[in-house]
Amino acid sequence: MMSALIYSQKIQKSYGAKQLFHGVTFGIAEHDRVGIIGPNGSGKSTFLKILAGLETLDGGTVTRRQQLRVSYVPQDTQFLMDITVEEMLLKSAHQSGLSQGEDQIRVYEVLGKVGFPDGSQPVAVLSGGWKKRLAIACALVQDPEVMLLDEPTNHMDVEGLRWLAQFMIQAPWAWVLVSHDRWFLEHTTNKMAELHSRYVDGMLVFPGTYSNFREKRDAFQQTQEQQAHALANKVRREEAWLRQGPKARTTKAKYRVEKAYSLKEELAETSTRLRQQDVSIDFVGSGRKTKQLIEVTGLCKAFSPRTIIHDLEMIVSPGNAIGIIGRNGSGKSTLLKLLAKELDPDQGMVKYADNLQLVYFDQNRAQLDPKMTLRRTLADSGDSVLYRGQTIHLAGWAKRFRFLPEQLDLPVELLSGGEQARAVMARLMLQPADVLIVDEPTNDLDIPTRETLEESFKEFPGALILVTHDRYMLEEVCTEFIGLDDEGAHGHFATYTQWESWFRRQEQGNRQNSQSSRTRKGTGQEAKSKKISYKEQQEYEGMETCILDAEHARDACRAAVEDSTVVSDHLRLQEVSEVLQESEQKVERLYARWAELEAKYLANSSR
Repeated sequence: MMSALIYSQKIQKSYGAKQLFHGVTFGIAEHDRVGIIGPNGSGKSTFLKILAGLETLDGGTVTRRQQLRVSYVPQDTQFLMDITVEEMLLKSAHQSGLSQGEDQIRVYEVLGKVGFPDGSQPVAVLSGGWKKRLAIACALVQDPEVMLLDEPTNHMDVEGLRWLAQFMIQAPWAWVLVSHDRWFLEHTTNKMAELHSRYVDGMLVFPGTYSNFREKRDAFQQTQEQQAHALANKVRREEAWLRQGPKARTTKAKYRVEKAYSLKEELAETSTRLRQQDVSIDFVGSGRKTKQLIEVTGLCKAFSPRTIIHDLEMIVSPGNAIGIIGRNGSGKSTLLKLLAKELDPDQGMVKYADNLQLVYFDQNRAQLDPKMTLRRTLADSGDSVLYRGQTIHLAGWAKRFRFLPEQLDLPVELLSGGEQARAVMARLMLQPADVLIVDEPTNDLDIPTRETLEESFKEFPGALILVTHDRYMLEEVCTEFIGLDDEGAHGHFATYTQWESWFRRQEQGNRQNSQSSRTRKGTGQEAKSKKISYKEQQEYEGMETCILDAEHARDACRAAVEDSTVVSDHLRLQEVSEVLQESEQKVERLYARWAELEAKYLANSSR
């Protein structure tokens, strides 16, 4: 691996008695776009810090190309709150050795690349998603050759994720990131690696996208299981031979005895490694046969002066899996609270079937008392729970969610975010439900747990109403979508992509109306000066068709960017991404021109 930018060889790392990995070998080459996955606790963040040179090793080596510039974006960046975005970037630029003059040029360049309108915004007022952009900008201003990012998709809304995907696709430098967001991994990576103790060397690496990796990993695991089965048969034959007690202890016989015991040890190690302890999630349906569970008519909700939901209509029946989608702040959680009887509507009505059983998963995990022990969280009293009519010992129930017996008497506040999410699920699963209303269940969950949760949602016989940033889960589970814009409007969609197109039209329309409103508020002199010519009149009348054609071209580019064959070819991907960027800019220019022409047209009409 002499051509590698960073190369780790047989590295080892433990914390106390817990061994994170042993013998992991991994290299980063130019143009690599690597996604790292693995269950919680497998050492992903630690591994990234080791690559960045921020964590010591217990064994093995990490070599870097001479004078290699490496930028590291941690999972949670601590910013100074009393400075502006520009000042924060200047600090990062100075830390990388840029001189005055160079630093200002670099900062202005980076501000544009990451989407900040200007650098004068105080850091303190930024949302979680924009703080993540700022963290990436602080790494970018250092002009890296390799960027290492730990959970960059955290706190990103739909628009933020799309921006980040485009940004990472177009990056001219190599990068490695840790993420549980499978849609993001599918659309940005050209190599995948999984850290897991079930692999002999602690890591499995394959080139390609996330879906390519899953196929190759499944085939690899099947081969491993076949080899383990063959090894078990061989051990059984050797054990039968040992029980016969061979009389002649020749050198050959002694060697066979030693070999038999060696095979038994190998089988024990292989069996332990291949044994997976996955979370077992299975919500219980009530068995209700009612065709209509919830009927919503004319639903409205506002938090003055802003309307969140306006005139919403929906019917929820058994078998429905409805995804609620929209940007952060568009009202998704508010809608779930209205349906779960946590909030009262301003207008309209939510009608429920008689004796309807609702189970509500709150993204803030309000069901948990942080001071209560895990034992009492899972069961109000006693040492057993009742699940599907069967009594299950509490320790066995906890084990289904990857909790250890010694954790049962810990207060909930000492559990990790992922463990708290699993504790809520373990409690909610004991309640029979007609309707599951679930708000951001994937926060802090690793990919294996997300996959198990998806299977549970698919098998649930009642109705599911789901909000999540995990687009992969939405597309895998939901049969229909309700999309919200930021102005109180909504639409019903068959696919996530349909909502995206609708949302962009809504956004452009809202921007156009705002521009037209500002124009109409102008002075009479301004209106007189904006006369529309005959040529502009012709242009205005054909503008809608031009925009539709441009949007179709843009959508075709988006589809190409998401094509797995394009994603796996970084040169082709960069080329298509540049075309997409140009097509999006063209749509923006056309809408701006339309607003300008409409202002003149309205001025003419009013005279």
